[in-house]
Amino acid sequence: MTSNIAIARGAFGNVPPVSLAFSRWLLVFLIIFPFIYQSILKKKKYFKKESWRLTFLAATGYVGCGALPYISGLTSTVTNMSIIYALSPIFIVLLSAYIYKERLKTFQYGGVILSLFGVSFIIFKGNLSNFINLNFTTGDIWIFGAAISWSLFSIFLINWKSKFSIIERFTLMSLIGSIILIPFLIIEHLYFLPTAFNTTYIEFSLLAALFPGIIAFLMYTKLQQVVGASVAGLTVYLMPIYGSIYGFVLFSENLFNYHFYGAVLVLLGIFLAKKNINENV
Repeated sequence: MTSNIAIARGAFGNVPPVSLAFSRWLLVFLIIFPFIYQSILKKKKYFKKESWRLTFLAATGYVGCGALPYISGLTSTVTNMSIIYALSPIFIVLLSAYIYKERLKTFQYGGVILSLFGVSFIIFKGNLSNFINLNFTTGDIWIFGAAISWSLFSIFLINWKSKFSIIERFTLMSLIGSIILIPFLIIEHLYFLPTAFNTTYIEFSLLAALFPGIIAFLMYTKLQQVVGASVAGLTVYLMPIYGSIYGFVLFSENLFNYHFYGAVLVLLGIFLAKKNINENV
């Protein structure tokens, strides 16, 4: 995901966000489908039954979490986006508790509050006057929404059983996600940011499809098989570190004290909120 955030920032001024999200998922589908189309066609009888679930997952994981980071990249920084997106485990804990009526421990609530305070510290740049005057970067809010969207996707992806394999669902959701994005793509092209179908567009589309798309998915899936889902999920904690490095090296972004303090609060809060869950796994 950190590479996706770096691409989102790099695409600023080069490729419109919705256009990039659309081309990313369409390319993912076109690249993978020829290799697994036979297995998907053998299970086509299950598609109608699972279509609404696949659509919901595509909308949250591929549209919400696919397009929103690119929109965020128009105004936010890689460092901010990485730290705020690292809040995803907190939302997973909260949403799981709400949806499945799970009771949280007192220290888990404390972790949630601590993480939210840390993110707020970053969004308002550690300045109380920014909070009072609601002075913030809109890109930070977009990536905040992406974190919620990813959390919903993660919860239901795990709990909704499917006749399709992981790679088959990944491919189908890529197609559905690109279809959902079509009307937004048209609106963006006609009224906001027209897409220039040039070499830069192709390069960013391929980067987005290959690295945060196919390669990251395959590597994360393999990691889950080797160390388990709970341990693999801990990789999100590394996002603030990698994000800060990418931002500094690739985009010459400055690091401020509020980034450090906010990141510490977020990670400490995540540790507290997830502590009981990880011990039970």
